[in-house]
Amino acid sequence: MSAFLFDEIVFGPVQSRRLGVSLGINLLPVACKYCNFDCIYCECGWNADHQIKKNALPTRQEIYAALERKLTGMQQSDKLPDAITFAGNGEPTIHPDFSGIIDDTVTLRNRYAPYSKISVLSNATMLHRQKVADALKKADMPILKLDSAFDTTIQLLNQPAKKISVTGLIEQFSSFGKQCIVQTMFVQGVYRGQTVDNTTPVELDAWEQAILTICPGQVMIYTIARDTPTDTLRKVSGEKLREIAARIKKHGIPAQVSE
Repeated sequence: MSAFLFDEIVFGPVQSRRLGVSLGINLLPVACKYCNFDCIYCECGWNADHQIKKNALPTRQEIYAALERKLTGMQQSDKLPDAITFAGNGEPTIHPDFSGIIDDTVTLRNRYAPYSKISVLSNATMLHRQKVADALKKADMPILKLDSAFDTTIQLLNQPAKKISVTGLIEQFSSFGKQCIVQTMFVQGVYRGQTVDNTTPVELDAWEQAILTICPGQVMIYTIARDTPTDTLRKVSGEKLREIAARIKKHGIPAQVSE
């Protein structure tokens, strides 16, 4: 299937299913995906099969200049974004200057778009690095991925570069308190002969308990929206997503559904 890649450092704004009018920031290469996950549902396709050199990443200075240029133009046209979102072609927190880039973004946001929220879409695998965790806590909306409460399901869905402990992730998520926003992709199908379904009763019971332990300020529930690297996956129905959201809402935790 075709890959959906962002070919600029600063892109959009786009109409986001979850964030409104969102101006995107891509800290990764523009020609390929570069991530420490290789999710089987990722719209950016599979990870590059060659080593990415650090000089292929945009520099902190280039990112600052591109964002300032874009925000200046948007301010002049009176069309400022609802959100400034770190997304792009992989995991933003693996950029070696992520912490400083967040500081720069806060400065530019305050100067040009004080009502825009800074959001980061992250797989949360770099939270063990204190500088990364501290930087994420400076964002208005640290949106952290948790697709399952089972290590084996994470391995199947997300294909992490290193072994992931859900127990460890839950502990790290919890340190954010109500600032934490959990995002979960629900998907069904088959991958390499294995059934893919994180909507089964067993999966959902464990996931619900994980959410209650984390006690986030919000949960974002979504499913496939674009082509995936493998054509054996399918969207979860809107009805099912709303049922899942209801499990969380009954505990007083806001849950947003994107079909």
